Amino acid sequence: MAFPVLVFDVESIPDIQGLRLLRDAPAEATDAEVLAQWAQERKDHGQSDFLPHYLQRVLVVSCVFRNAEGLRVHSFVDRDGASEGRVVQNFFRTIEQKAPQLVSWNGGGFDLPVLHYRGLRHGVVAGKYWDMGEDDREFKYNNYINRYHTRHLDLMDLLAMFQPRANAPLDAMAKLCGFPGKLGMDGSQVYQAYLDGGLEDIRRYCETDVMNTYLLYCQYQKMRGGFTEAEYTQEIAFVKETLDTLAPTEPHWQEYLAAWR
Repeated sequence: MAFPVLVFDVESIPDIQGLRLLRDAPAEATDAEVLAQWAQERKDHGQSDFLPHYLQRVLVVSCVFRNAEGLRVHSFVDRDGASEGRVVQNFFRTIEQKAPQLVSWNGGGFDLPVLHYRGLRHGVVAGKYWDMGEDDREFKYNNYINRYHTRHLDLMDLLAMFQPRANAPLDAMAKLCGFPGKLGMDGSQVYQAYLDGGLEDIRRYCETDVMNTYLLYCQYQKMRGGFTEAEYTQEIAFVKETLDTLAPTEPHWQEYLAAWR
C-alpha cells in the first residue's frame, strides 16, 4: 500500500438558506416549515424527501490520514454555522499539499459531488484536485475525477463493479469484516442531532465512520496483494495502538475499541 492515504467522509445537513432562496420562501416561515413544505410536495409526487446534493450543507469532513510517519484522525467542522466554505477549502487544501491517495465509501456517489457544489458556491480553489493532465501529465492517466482511475478510490463503487444494484452499506460490510461499524447514530439522525446541539456527537460519529472505511481499505489491500498477511496484521495492531492513545481524551474511541475487541 502506497502512502500517503487520505480516507474521508462527509456529514451534511439541509441547506435551508439555499432552499429558501430557490423557493422564494416568505420570511415569516420557519426553517422547519420551509423544509416540511418542500418534503410534502415531494411526497405528493412520489419522490424522495432527501435533498439533492447541491442543497446538502457540509457540516463535518472527517479524515484518516496515513503516511510513513503515522496515522492521524482529524475533522474539519463548521462550528459557528458560517464556516462551510472554510471547511471545504481546508479539505481541498490538504489534497493540494499532500497529493494523497483518496479513499471513500460512496464518495463518488455522494461526498465528492456535495463538496464540488458547495465548493463552487463558496469560491473554493482546488487546482490539484481538478487537474486532469493540464499541469501534471501523470494526472492525465490517473486523476481524482475519473471514476475508473484510482487516485480517488471509491471502495464501495469498486467492490460493486460500478453496478449500483450491487452496492453494500458501510455499516454492514464493516461488521461482516469484524470491525465495529456505526456507533451512536446513522446518517438519517444527523440533522436532528444538529438541531439538538449535538455537533460534537456528529463529529465523533463521522470519525468512527471514516475509521471503518480505512479498516475496510486495509482489508481490501490484503485482498488485492497490497498487504501481506503479516503487514495487514501489523497495520491493524498499529491502528488499535493509535486509537488507544486517543481514547483518554476522546471517549468515542474507547467505545469503538470496546466494540472491536
